[in-house]
Amino acid sequence: MERSKKIKEPIPEEFATLKEAAEFWDKHDLTDYWELTKEVEADIKVPSIPRYVPLEKEISEFIAKIAKKQHISLETLVNLWLKERLLKQAKNAKTTSISPS
Repeated sequence: MERSKKIKEPIPEEFATLKEAAEFWDKHDLTDYWELTKEVEADIKVPSIPRYVPLEKEISEFIAKIAKKQHISLETLVNLWLKERLLKQAKNAKTTSISPS
């Protein structure tokens, strides 16, 4: 069954602020605008703080093998594992300031 076409408010050419964009999309359903979307490539830079943490050779090699098998960088894998562990720890402590992104 095809969804009936709703009359929709045009998407602004630009939003003045991120808050303005969020408010627009909080009130509108993306599926009503789906035919206007197009595939894009994005280069997203997540701010990070480099830290040096010495690892035992065997641990480092094992992590590298797992990362390669999953087709992700060692850095990404370690960050994912640390975030999972921190979220679990925070849940047990009933406090968290880390968001699962």
